[in-house]
Amino acid sequence: MRWVVYILECGDGTLYVGVTNDLEKRVAAHASGKGARYTRGRAPLSVRYVEDAGTRSDALKREAAIRRLTRTAKLALMERKSARA
Repeated sequence: MRWVVYILECGDGTLYVGVTNDLEKRVAAHASGKGARYTRGRAPLSVRYVEDAGTRSDALKREAAIRRLTRTAKLALMERKSARA
């Protein structure tokens, strides 16, 4: 099972970090208001960053590390990823 860490940008410009093993399904849940409480009412949502994480444990550890970053560091992380793509 493939686990990923993702960053969503909410309509109000805030960032949400999460993990999932089915990104499409999870983003749809966020968009329909059935995802995390934080993302409810903050539409439109856009996926800004996705990182393969291997196991669920690895994904949760990486999510925690990304959440500890400042907003500026998160934006830089997203920019580096998009520059490589």
